[in-house]
Amino acid sequence: MESLGSSLPVPNVQELAKENISAVPDRYIRPERPAAIVTGSDGIPSIPVIDFQSLFDGESAPAEREKLHRACKEWGFFQLINHEVKTEIVHKMKEEIQGFFASPFEERKSLSQVPGDVEGYGQVFVLSNDQKLEWADMLYLVTLPVYLRKPHVWQMLSPSFRSALEYYAIETQKLAKKLLELMANNLGMKKEELHESFDDGMQSMRMNYYPPCPQPELVIGLSPHSDGSGLTLLLQISDVQGLQVKNNGAWIPVSPLQNAFIVNIGDIMEIISNGVYSSVEHRAVVSHDAERLSVATFLNPNMNVEIGPAPSLITSETPALFKRIGSPQFFKNLFVRKLQGKAYINELRIEKRNE
Repeated sequence: MESLGSSLPVPNVQELAKENISAVPDRYIRPERPAAIVTGSDGIPSIPVIDFQSLFDGESAPAEREKLHRACKEWGFFQLINHEVKTEIVHKMKEEIQGFFASPFEERKSLSQVPGDVEGYGQVFVLSNDQKLEWADMLYLVTLPVYLRKPHVWQMLSPSFRSALEYYAIETQKLAKKLLELMANNLGMKKEELHESFDDGMQSMRMNYYPPCPQPELVIGLSPHSDGSGLTLLLQISDVQGLQVKNNGAWIPVSPLQNAFIVNIGDIMEIISNGVYSSVEHRAVVSHDAERLSVATFLNPNMNVEIGPAPSLITSETPALFKRIGSPQFFKNLFVRKLQGKAYINELRIEKRNE
């Protein structure tokens, strides 16, 4: 597969944090970062929780599927409990990611992104040498289908890490596709439209490391953005809270549930649903004392399709809200820009919105 894009090399934040600095270097200071907003007198609202098993239970399925539909429309985020990914597969993945980021810098450095490619160890969406940076490092890989993998990256992974990735990739792909089928049914889409888009779809993973920061209120771990994916499954690896979701203008902190995935609608699913479901801005903040690790798994269409509203959802009353674009071009355009809210998907609207 051709490169999805490129990102400039940047300092390693994990190694910078080990230097016990007392002040954050200027390039990481983000004066635009607002504090988390908590509104209302009933405490902090929380994203919905969906019980995966109840989605298929005869008696509870209709109500749980309606709950899923509302979560996708009103929040764009939910926590998924009682899913089918085996505990031992999840635990092994967590162990390997923790082991990678705990390994000596020279070992991690061997997986550094090469010029002209975003896969590997470093940061993405860095386009200029004066751009403000995130307080994070990441390892980004295309994981499925196998023929899209970059051999020069995968060969540098330890055998145990490759094995954990294999099992985790297959199981999360199965889970994501089942969720998409339920969503398509809730939307009234034709099944063949879903399969045409997502069968043999591209899966990628972003493994995130957010080191402790001496001035966490001045930095951002991950800039506010919506995901340029179909569906994202986030696995929290450490117990440190950091994810925040924008809802009704407020940044809502997410407290991950034990053995749950945090699932969110990506830009592509907003396009396919013709705006019925919405991708939602989210960000990551960092801690003064503790590191935070997570892995985001992105399910995307295959690289041979056009991304656009599902034809079965287009009527004279509900005209297409988005332009159609080839899948490869969608991702090339995505990786040549900074993370900036919903700016990218808004450019694909037939009537652009300013946000």
